[in-house]
Amino acid sequence: MGAPIPVVICDDSSLARKQMARSLENWNVSITFAEHGLEAIEAIKEGKGDLLFLDLNMPIMDGYQVLERIRRDDLQSLVLVVSGDIQPDAHTRVSNLGALDFIKKPINAELLSDVLHQYGLLHELSPGEKSNVQHLDVAVDLKSYYQEISNVAMGRAGDRLARLLKAFVHLPIPRVNIISIEELDMALREHIGREQSATVTQGFSGPGIAGEALLMFTNSSIQDMARLLRYDGEINESGEREVLIDLANVLSGAFLNSLAIQLDVSLNPSAPVILGLQGEAPNISSSKHRWEKTLSIEISYRITEHNINCDLLILFTEDSLDELNERASFFE
Repeated sequence: MGAPIPVVICDDSSLARKQMARSLENWNVSITFAEHGLEAIEAIKEGKGDLLFLDLNMPIMDGYQVLERIRRDDLQSLVLVVSGDIQPDAHTRVSNLGALDFIKKPINAELLSDVLHQYGLLHELSPGEKSNVQHLDVAVDLKSYYQEISNVAMGRAGDRLARLLKAFVHLPIPRVNIISIEELDMALREHIGREQSATVTQGFSGPGIAGEALLMFTNSSIQDMARLLRYDGEINESGEREVLIDLANVLSGAFLNSLAIQLDVSLNPSAPVILGLQGEAPNISSSKHRWEKTLSIEISYRITEHNINCDLLILFTEDSLDELNERASFFE
């Protein structure tokens, strides 16, 4: 057996790094982990990254910026993108920046093997040869499971939206937190007090799981929303509400459906309701008796070439956490 090939796994999710490392157990590699693009670039400069497995949505330096830097500085590293953002435009963009191929999350060991064999990138270990990967210890906390589940769900939702709306959807890193109802109330009141704001809420439920999806629009053009949805009605107050409800159905529904697939559960949504519009006071008193704290997943959508910016806030009831924790733990 020859010397192991130096490989960098670059992903801000500890769970994703662990999954990728496990998928490389049968290959002759030495692995370096990077939590963001800048760490990956430094590792490549140190000779630790002949092959780079690269996520796209990361803090400090994202995957697109890494590809640009590798090309600009003529760094010697071959790149396979491994991402939940599976929009066709994302594929095209990374290919144009020099990536060899694109593998969607969650990682599939057989698909990865096919790609590695196709490009002849690594040497597969023979029976009896010792792996350098098996002793890697990657600590993963529960929040990391939710983070990676959200990353994958967001990517699939973005792909659905891009195809449906025929527009590129900018997908940042989801934010996962435990927040109190008081924090939620304060955030909603601050949001709805802004000009050009609107909030749409939609409840959902499934076996042992319930919650609400809040879609909060800020500085977004109703006219752009109507054009995006190919709405041809009059944009009066009634038309404005119809456009908001329709877009909320699309944006919230895409993520909830993708999240349900990751959790292997059926989530049934209720009809969307406008919670606040153009300065209307919010009314979330109905939520207060249901939870004191909640798991929240926040995603900021920005639809390229349209003046549409919104935050999607997924909130689970406190009594959903046990069921969610059990399902999340199987994601590894």
